[in-house]
Amino acid sequence: MGAGDDLARGRSTFMTEMVETAAILTQATARSLVILDEIGRGTATWDGLAIAWACAEALHDANRCRALFATHYHELADLETRLAHVANLSLKAKEWNGELVFLHEAGPGPADRSYGVQVAKLAGVPPAVVARAHEVLERLETESVSHAGLAELPLFATAEPEAPAFAGPSEAEKALAALDLDGMSPREAMDALYRLKGTL
Repeated sequence: MGAGDDLARGRSTFMTEMVETAAILTQATARSLVILDEIGRGTATWDGLAIAWACAEALHDANRCRALFATHYHELADLETRLAHVANLSLKAKEWNGELVFLHEAGPGPADRSYGVQVAKLAGVPPAVVARAHEVLERLETESVSHAGLAELPLFATAEPEAPAFAGPSEAEKALAALDLDGMSPREAMDALYRLKGTL
């Protein structure tokens, strides 16, 4: 169940989102500031994209209001070339040493790509699942297969995460191995910990 489900009224998260969107589209004026986050995410991809596209056009053409419209539908970036008062901004991120680094900076233009799999990894999704997601994503991106084409991927195949290459012990590990813990006072042990921390 989505966090926005309203069981008492028999409304799913998506229905609740659509009711709120309907209120915005019928009430916003040229003096309104509308902020929408991921409209259409609660339904099938193409349905969600179609709804998000139509809502953005309505806010521009009918409501004529100022709006911030956050979305992961990359296709919506095309609206910048179709609508006179639309500009794309994206939050910047970089990959560095296999890790995702958020730059906390907005810049002009659409996002160069989505980082969903990397965010899943940051959230603690098991490595085997992340590796499998990379495999499926690569298949989707390189071959432009439909969802039906995913049937060619083995159903329960799990990609084993690649073991990191062992480059030998780090400087901190070498220093730790060299410590004579039984011969140290508590103060000396504390000083050694601080030195080790400085090498990391």
